Amino acid sequence: MKAAAPLVVRDVQAWATSFPVPASSSVTLGVGRVIKRDAVVVKVTTECGLVGYGESHHGRAHTTIAHFVNSALRPFVVGRDAADVNGIWHHIYMRQLASHGLGAACAMAMSGIDMALWDIRGKAVGWPLHRLLGGAARAVPAYAGGVALGWQDPAALVEEARRHVEAGYRAVKLRLGDSVARDLARVRAVREAFGGELVILADANTAYGVDDARAAMPGLDELGVGWLEEPFPAHDHRSYAQARTFGRVPLAAGENHYTRYEFSRLVDDGVVTVLQPDLSKAGGITETLRIAAMASAHKLPVHLHSSMTGINLAACVHVLAAVDNGGYFEADVSRVNLFRDRLTSTPFAIGDDGCVRPLEGPGLGVEVDEDFLRAHPAIEGPAYV
Repeated sequence: MKAAAPLVVRDVQAWATSFPVPASSSVTLGVGRVIKRDAVVVKVTTECGLVGYGESHHGRAHTTIAHFVNSALRPFVVGRDAADVNGIWHHIYMRQLASHGLGAACAMAMSGIDMALWDIRGKAVGWPLHRLLGGAARAVPAYAGGVALGWQDPAALVEEARRHVEAGYRAVKLRLGDSVARDLARVRAVREAFGGELVILADANTAYGVDDARAAMPGLDELGVGWLEEPFPAHDHRSYAQARTFGRVPLAAGENHYTRYEFSRLVDDGVVTVLQPDLSKAGGITETLRIAAMASAHKLPVHLHSSMTGINLAACVHVLAAVDNGGYFEADVSRVNLFRDRLTSTPFAIGDDGCVRPLEGPGLGVEVDEDFLRAHPAIEGPAYV
């Protein structure tokens, strides 16, 4: 049998892109009121003409992350075999992330490169990513999330949730971090409107203190909330340990943890039992597979945190369909998300069973419109105010 030709990387290019969110569609969360959406799209091209796309999380510094890919990481990838995802990951880790690097910024930047390399691998063999990873086109349960379901009046929140329930979702994620009384009033309104069959998850976006968590968690228990996500910043391990004693609701975290080494502490501490790595933050698909395997050994599920674009969203479904401990897919149901609706072809569709299924095209299975990127350059300044 003739050996396959190596997929030599010819170029790596990253774009920072933005679009403004109209006031009528703005949502307020624990991190602030959204006024624009930012993203970083990474393109890897091989000498044989195959192209892969990935997404690096913007990290609230999208132009910086894109520049980091183009200047610091590109030389570590060009000229190497795109199929050697483990080798490239290790090369970047040893040369940039592990020593004299920029920590989280490097993890985010390399995540987009890694995702693009997996897209190329799938296209090279003509397989969708989930099959390449050893999975199947199975149903993946989904919840309505993304930049949605914020701090509005309870009646308006119920109506927003109703749209998603009528669309097929059997789980929704509500945003906390306003005040405990208003947070619980919103959760109670949704619970009373839809009854016990709707799964309600909650995310405080690191806006709680220990006293807030102490006050909120008994109420979340009473209302049957499935998890309390990121009540505190990622590395506030002491507060997470304290909060574990405040109620039964599981604590969730991981979207702001980077590489298997940070997840190792989460697993070892045994406090956070809902792990939420982000493919565009944690180190890419390669590293998230390692995190999932580590979690599986401890009987813990992974519920991937989704990022901004249809690239990440499609990749999440593939990975969840492939690992043995995949949990919920976070569907971005934002009213306005051009990165989901115009940058890419359709990344997912919710079924009547409340589940999504991975795309069947080769690689990630989404098409990327580079004209969109050229028409939507980066907008400087904060995305949340």
